[in-house]
Amino acid sequence: MNNRLKRIIAGGIIFAATMILKTNNELLELALYLISYIIVGGDVVLKAIKNILKGKVFDENFLMSVATIGAFFIGEYPEGVAVMLFYLVGETFQSYAVDKSRKSIASLMDIRPDYANVKRGDELVKTDPDEVKIGDIIVIKAGEKIPLDGKVIEGNSIVDTSALTGESVPREITAGSDILSGCININGVITAEVTKEFGESTVSKILDLVENASSKKSNSEQFITKFARYYTPVVVIIAAILAIVPPLVIEGATFSDWVYRALAFLVVSCPCALVVSIPLSFFGGIGGASRSGILVKGSNYLEALAQTEIVVFDKTGTLTKGVFNVQEVHAEGISKEELLELTAYAESYSNHPISLSLKRAYDKDIDNGHISDVEEISGHGVNAIIDGKKVSAGNFRLMEKMDIPYYKGELIGTVVHVAVDNVYAGYIIIADEVKADSAQAIRDLKEANIKQTVMLTGDTKNVGTKVARDLGLDKVYAELLPGDKVEKLEELFSQKSAKGKLAFVGDGINDAPVLARADIGIAMGGLGSDAAIEAADIVIMTDEPSKIATAIKISQKTLKIAHQNIGFSLSVKAVVLVLSALGLATLWEAVFADVGVTIIAVLNAFRALNVKKI
Repeated sequence: MNNRLKRIIAGGIIFAATMILKTNNELLELALYLISYIIVGGDVVLKAIKNILKGKVFDENFLMSVATIGAFFIGEYPEGVAVMLFYLVGETFQSYAVDKSRKSIASLMDIRPDYANVKRGDELVKTDPDEVKIGDIIVIKAGEKIPLDGKVIEGNSIVDTSALTGESVPREITAGSDILSGCININGVITAEVTKEFGESTVSKILDLVENASSKKSNSEQFITKFARYYTPVVVIIAAILAIVPPLVIEGATFSDWVYRALAFLVVSCPCALVVSIPLSFFGGIGGASRSGILVKGSNYLEALAQTEIVVFDKTGTLTKGVFNVQEVHAEGISKEELLELTAYAESYSNHPISLSLKRAYDKDIDNGHISDVEEISGHGVNAIIDGKKVSAGNFRLMEKMDIPYYKGELIGTVVHVAVDNVYAGYIIIADEVKADSAQAIRDLKEANIKQTVMLTGDTKNVGTKVARDLGLDKVYAELLPGDKVEKLEELFSQKSAKGKLAFVGDGINDAPVLARADIGIAMGGLGSDAAIEAADIVIMTDEPSKIATAIKISQKTLKIAHQNIGFSLSVKAVVLVLSALGLATLWEAVFADVGVTIIAVLNAFRALNVKKI
């Protein structure tokens, strides 16, 4: 039992006994009420004094101390103790609510590993993850958390990724698979080589994001902070005027009556409900999003997401799987095998999905000794010398740049045109596959009142138009260079309202400039990608576009709850403040307007944590 609860029980028993027994000895009653008051409110008065000495005069401790001590001075002993007692009950409830919310998120994010089994010769040494270095070999047994990011070098297993992604379906891993810290190894023993130190690992970055999310406050939270800063001194001044002026100017008015009104006014004025419930609403919203595998870097981004009017998508790796496969090889003047070989060699230095698909289709070892003078041209393609032959592989812009005639017929897919020694040698068609839930994601966004869904892609117009049509997107802009995407984003900004927001969804690496320019940058499938986590304001920890609509609905619900709490708290307080000034509200009504409203607002804020009903 914590100290505060002990004080409430002890003080409450003495207070109740004094009220029930009702001795005829006024001094004894006063002494008992004072003892009860000191037990219950001593800490509050002490905090008020300490804060005054630090220059923090107008806070809830000051308001409660002045109101309750004032009640004693005018002979209202029971009400003075009762106000402090109920205030402490309210504070206890608030602390419980905040602690429960924090524990809920803490348990959700309980992914920090306790140790790593590091292989030292033939022995396994339990080591703190912070002390493990890149290149060390670690062994993860069944049931253990994966301590660091790495690559499997031996073993097969099933891995539970739910703590990171919110997904219940486990993933199968084999030799060569990448593993992420924070996941749980379910059944097999796996050996892996560490690829990142703990401070740079996925689990460390995620924990850091969650812990620091509360530092970036929403407009609603900033409003409450500023409001309380000016509101509290104003009500204290009004209360002082209320206690002093009317008895001096109104005939028959008594100081005790107007001081009582002023004290009730002070109790009502305490802004606890707003100060506690609004941050708790956003904290709950961030926690609720985390449960769904959505990391939000701050309350400000969660609030902005609720005001989103336009969602702009990158195509590759966002709406599509980003796994390209060669569908057709059309050669002119050389064999198909030679065309594929030359193209794979030319693209061998690139890790672009198209390059990887070409190397995968070639499926032979590439001898780099045959390659020289590689020149990558952003947004166009690549030039390379292969065994003395100049090979140019890229899109139609590369062919036009080099003034090489090429096939201009309609081709559906990503087309890699190839020229050898400035003579057109044919083309290779590579196709990407649309993600299973992309179409549903667009439908969900429209249900969430998103006005426009737009796709920006560097792919051909034919491919872009087909994907957009299949998914039900409102607009598509194709054949864009990286710089063109920023220009198109600027155009789209003019199509939203003054208060509306534009969100861009991309992979967080190639689209970093666009992510930074958008009101809200969302990284899709960015788990384990440093660039995605750094560039984006929100990280979708799975490859599911449908999570974007979930994030928007969570943000809309959170903002609605915050606005409900602001409206409810201010309206109840306004009514009771007026009633207190008119002498129609006692300190008991004042206690409800403070503690009762706070409890109701906090209970309402708890709804933000529940994402099951979204």
